[in-house]
Amino acid sequence: MKNLNMKSEDKNKKTEFSKLRSFFWPIYNHELNKLIPMFFLFFLISFIYNLLRCIKISLIVTAPDSGAETIPFLKFCVVLPGAFILIYIFTKLSKYYNRKTVFYIMISIYMVFFILFLFIIYPNKEFFELKSLSIFLLDASFIPDGLSGLISLIRHWPLAIFYGLCELWGNIILCMLFWGFANEVTKINEAKRFYAIFALGANFSGIFSGQLGKYLTIYKYNTMIPFGNTAWEQTLFLQINTILILGVIIIILYWWLNKHIYNEHEDAFIKDENKKKNAISLKSCFLYLMQSSYLCFIVILVVSYNIVYNLSDVLFTHQAKTNFTDINHVNVYMNQITFFTGVLAVLSALFLSGNIIRKYGWTVTAIITPVVWFISSLFLFSMLFYEDMILKGVLSSILFNPANLILIFSSLQICLGRACKYTVFDETKEIAFIPLSKHEQRKGKAVVDGIASRIGKSGGSLIYLVLLTLCGNLISTIPYVAVIIFIMIILWGISVVNLGKMVNKTIDHEIKDAKVEDKPLINL
Repeated sequence: MKNLNMKSEDKNKKTEFSKLRSFFWPIYNHELNKLIPMFFLFFLISFIYNLLRCIKISLIVTAPDSGAETIPFLKFCVVLPGAFILIYIFTKLSKYYNRKTVFYIMISIYMVFFILFLFIIYPNKEFFELKSLSIFLLDASFIPDGLSGLISLIRHWPLAIFYGLCELWGNIILCMLFWGFANEVTKINEAKRFYAIFALGANFSGIFSGQLGKYLTIYKYNTMIPFGNTAWEQTLFLQINTILILGVIIIILYWWLNKHIYNEHEDAFIKDENKKKNAISLKSCFLYLMQSSYLCFIVILVVSYNIVYNLSDVLFTHQAKTNFTDINHVNVYMNQITFFTGVLAVLSALFLSGNIIRKYGWTVTAIITPVVWFISSLFLFSMLFYEDMILKGVLSSILFNPANLILIFSSLQICLGRACKYTVFDETKEIAFIPLSKHEQRKGKAVVDGIASRIGKSGGSLIYLVLLTLCGNLISTIPYVAVIIFIMIILWGISVVNLGKMVNKTIDHEIKDAKVEDKPLINL
């Protein structure tokens, strides 16, 4: 009876929406106190993620004796162990503290590290780096040339730690903490309308962070800024301080939401048997994964995407480093990529993905991302393999030099791939979590967003580690990388079809109801 009354109420409220509002802003006035703070929370977390991505890449690829070949070693030797450490900390904290306290602790860890890095570690980076050891290893005859990236990691270990924590911001703060929170407090009928708006917040963050990153980049030393000995150190000072300020705002927003909107009162420590039964542990997460074919398919999607993306991202970063050597120029270019990615993602979120899932369902929407990666990879690798014929023989004489044109196509692939990830890929992945219980969601998010995504990224890095050791340099690995990317895309597509059959049984009836009621669907 209660459900019938709710449906009746929803039908009555539906008359409040015009067709235009139903498409762009399907939110009731009484829901604004929930939606707007969550929107800005997601916006700010994504904003920081975009700034950190540009900073970490600029720092590592322009460091002495470093480059794009260092990134696979970072992701495998630093980021993967770091993911397990932070997930272990998260699961331990979840056993003894409530969700709110875990959020405050995890984000505070980041804020403290950024302060230490800005004021202590980076200004004294030459003192901390192991330059003599790296020179010895580079000159050693028993070290293969392909391990130069590992030697760079050893030398610049403070930058490596910074890179690792920045890389994990997306997994820990954005995916596990924010989406875990959103999935717990958002009902399915709200998610159909709210998640589209959340996605716009994340996508707009790329536009604004890209522009702000360019604005805060200083090319000439400014005596008005009371920090740093170089223009880049002043740029770093401005950008990290911006991140710290936004971090404080995130904590305040999260506190306000829990106190005034959701008002959940949980004990700080577990004192009852039910809480103990619901405690999350890494062991229980993996046992749940082994027993759930539903979750296994989600894991395959996430692992496949991350392998494909990270293999391609290293090639893109190499092209950027080839064209730009100054750290400020690298940082500005990475912010430009973030800006254009945000533009494409916003257009997709507004006009594409929501309509597709409403008209064609989960499977068709989920298959878009691997198809985009397949087509863009086909174009890019065709150029790389037939560079003499396509670039030097024809296009370079008309438009661009070969290196610039490859960078443009590589950049286009990254922009399109990220835009699809931020909209249709994340949308379909998050929808698949909703039918699970809250406890299953927490375990699933810990496995999928905390571990599986890192395994995928580190899997791509491990592939590069092996290929670099065997081939000696990044350029020689390209044919093998191309084959692996296409294999993973095919596996990805097969998994989408299989998972789609299971999703249809649990979620598609909600989509059909929404179509009958003419309501917009999730557009993440």
